[in-house]
Amino acid sequence: MRDTFARFGLGGEPGSDAFWAAARTPLAVPGGDGGWAALFLWRGAEAEIAFESWSEPVPMRRWGGTNCWYAEVAMPAGLRVTYQIHSGGDAYADPLNPLGAGGDRSIAAVPDAPAQPYWPAIGPADVLPLPEVRLRWASARLGGRRTVRVHPAGGGGPVVLLLDGDDWLHLHPAMTAFDAAVADGALPPVTLVFLPARDREAEYGCAPALWRAIGHELLPLLADSGVPADPGRLVVAGQSLGGLSAMYAALEFPGLVSGIACQSASFWWTPGATDLPDPMGGPTGGAIAARLRERGPDLSGLRAAFDVGEHERRMLPHCAAVEELAGQAGATVRVSRSPAGHDRASWRNALLRDVAWVLGAGPGVEARH
Repeated sequence: MRDTFARFGLGGEPGSDAFWAAARTPLAVPGGDGGWAALFLWRGAEAEIAFESWSEPVPMRRWGGTNCWYAEVAMPAGLRVTYQIHSGGDAYADPLNPLGAGGDRSIAAVPDAPAQPYWPAIGPADVLPLPEVRLRWASARLGGRRTVRVHPAGGGGPVVLLLDGDDWLHLHPAMTAFDAAVADGALPPVTLVFLPARDREAEYGCAPALWRAIGHELLPLLADSGVPADPGRLVVAGQSLGGLSAMYAALEFPGLVSGIACQSASFWWTPGATDLPDPMGGPTGGAIAARLRERGPDLSGLRAAFDVGEHERRMLPHCAAVEELAGQAGATVRVSRSPAGHDRASWRNALLRDVAWVLGAGPGVEARH
């Protein structure tokens, strides 16, 4: 039985102080089909591992009568995934994993996961730095107030609007990553605008009010703030429903948006779909594909980068339909697939790469479907 741990390089009596002093997780060794076997450990009571949109929860097994719980998980090549330990009705970051995403999440990456050179390793207890510029946006069109953070990376430049901005502030260190990429020459100077969502479904579900408010209220507010920025070149980066909203804005507000970077965009969306038992079971490409087919828009001024996880199998046909139609409408399109699920930990790869490409600075082959 000890071979279970020995093959991962762990020695000592499982559950002993010496064992826990040496333990780090996850540990990975080559598995079947070119993938990996990853070992996770938990010190305490009964637990399970909850992965973010990649697999069902994995129950952990107890080692004899000790306080050592473990699970060996088969992972595909290239995977990077967010997870939590669920125990006693609560969710925890993995205390044996130094890489976190906020205070209650950890990130596991198999040895051949794509590198993320500009993203610093942040632990669950670390507090991420925040941009110094803070705008109070009281929107007449949307109602309510929200705090919008702004950061001129490399001195500022084209505006890069990050939807779900609070996630990129508090869970993943986007400001630090963009600074590093600009300093390395992988990105031109940009002005990052971190836009928080108040009601994601209402605001991102192909809603014109959001984009009218951004164009008529938020961008003028930014211009009046004194922050160096070129609001005439607006790149929108969004994930999931945020990716849907970015494409919607490019389609319906072409004078506002010059480029988009969409990761795992929810192109299955149609009005009311989120209330259905099977939201992804509707027409391929959802409302966006329908608009593209019906209106025959001219998207020749748009640069659009699309990325989706290989393990998001039901998302793939929806995304492929919109990618193809956007190219047919004249957009310059970049298409990629990541070894990932629906997970911000993997979206970090595409975020920097695709924003750079949209701005004409990144590597990669332009592709039309």
